[in-house]
Amino acid sequence: MNKMSVFDRYLSVWVALCMVVGVLIGKTLPEPIAALRGMEISHINLPIAGLIWLMIYPMMLKVDFGSVLNVGKNPQGLLVTLFVNWLVKPFSMALLGWLFFKHIFAPWIGVEAADQYVAGVIILAAAPCTAMVFVWSYLVDGEPAYTLVQVAVNDLIMLLLFAPLVKYLVAGASGLEVPFEVLLYSVIVFIVIPLSAGVLTRWLLLQRQGSEWFEQVFLPRLHPIAISALLLTLVLIFAFQADNLTGRLLDVALIAVPITIQVYFNASLVYGLMRLFKVEYAIAAPGALIGASNFFELAVATAITLFGPESGAALATVVGVLVEVPVMLSVCAVCNRTRGWFSVK
Repeated sequence: MNKMSVFDRYLSVWVALCMVVGVLIGKTLPEPIAALRGMEISHINLPIAGLIWLMIYPMMLKVDFGSVLNVGKNPQGLLVTLFVNWLVKPFSMALLGWLFFKHIFAPWIGVEAADQYVAGVIILAAAPCTAMVFVWSYLVDGEPAYTLVQVAVNDLIMLLLFAPLVKYLVAGASGLEVPFEVLLYSVIVFIVIPLSAGVLTRWLLLQRQGSEWFEQVFLPRLHPIAISALLLTLVLIFAFQADNLTGRLLDVALIAVPITIQVYFNASLVYGLMRLFKVEYAIAAPGALIGASNFFELAVATAITLFGPESGAALATVVGVLVEVPVMLSVCAVCNRTRGWFSVK
């Protein structure tokens, strides 16, 4: 079994520390934080947008769209993953969010917060993971080339389906109206632009420097930038939400419940279907992981753009970061222990 870096393994700890630091900054420096909060263009908060772009761009550099041409060589695994990602996952999360926040947890959180949390978890589930899935795949000895195929195809589909899924599922499950043009801004700013920049940069550098330099020198240099941007984004988000968070710690725990259930449900569904269709382990394991994890960077950015950095929707997407790492590590452990269930090539 491959090992995760110390930093990645304890990402949830760093996220929790960012929460504490952000709340302290928000409480002690309210005026500067208010000034940062007010820096917006077309509903997009500029400081957070810049940081999130720094997160997403290095991830997009890893995506090789040329690998999509190899889909026909082994389509079963990809078809299972796409089925769960786009026909099961967003709808199951909408159902879980509606059930827990609008009914089971309603006495503790109230109607307005319930609608926000439903919207947040739907946004979280509507975008399949594109970055951390490379880490999860490495930990389960997944086939790197096929993981790239799954990420590339999901990114292409996300360009078309993310906005309409969020709009209609949020409206149906929470009753909140989502302006389609604002969603379109999010897709352009946080998917189209970094994806295009990543594809162009990748092509240019591979042509000039070669794949070895690109993979072993250039990408590792950008990793600290992406991680630093992630942590700074979380500090800023929690600073924006400081007043709400100090009185809503119970809400954080409650939000984690349906997100955790959703991760295990989707991972189990993909993994089971992969076994049913006799897909080899090196494809089945990363498929289960990409079917369960989320593109939380995009989710956080979209929730902030739609509802504001102090919103319950933004809080729900950030809780997704706290939940994802420990839960996905447990899924990796299960995959490694059950690799004997699958054929190995």
